[in-house]
Amino acid sequence: MSSYSKLIIFIVALLIISAAIIFIDSSTDNMNKAMPEINDGIVTGDREYNEAVELVNSKNFYESMVKAESAGNNYNKSLNKLLNLQGNFTSDVNGVHQEYINTLIKELEYKLKAVDLLKEAIECFEIESNYTGSNYGFEANDAMNQAVAFQNQRDSIVNDNPKLFK
Repeated sequence: MSSYSKLIIFIVALLIISAAIIFIDSSTDNMNKAMPEINDGIVTGDREYNEAVELVNSKNFYESMVKAESAGNNYNKSLNKLLNLQGNFTSDVNGVHQEYINTLIKELEYKLKAVDLLKEAIECFEIESNYTGSNYGFEANDAMNQAVAFQNQRDSIVNDNPKLFK
């Protein structure tokens, strides 16, 4: 092989390596980039869930269902992004970040359960099956309390590791 061919191969290899370095982000970088959007979805979902509960209490069942569905959509978007992050973890993600993501996933799973139970309650209240609706409402409240417990656990992880979280 001529020195000219070796030079071309070397340059092409160098370009491929350079492009790979530019386009490959670490899992931690990806997590840091995705978290603001994930958190926005959770905050919006929480607000809409609380609005849905208030609307149920004022017997505005149609609007409460709209808010509950929107809360569920926001939670689902955030959960899907988290599951994608979790599925792409590499060796640069430390155990604290993994625990944080796993805790946040559990929190969102309980919030989604609460949304589903709230929607069941709304459907029961619409047909004036108040006893069953109240039972679903209590179950939704219990699921949301579980979610809040995971949220508190997540906050503790952040507070205990201030150098790892921006």
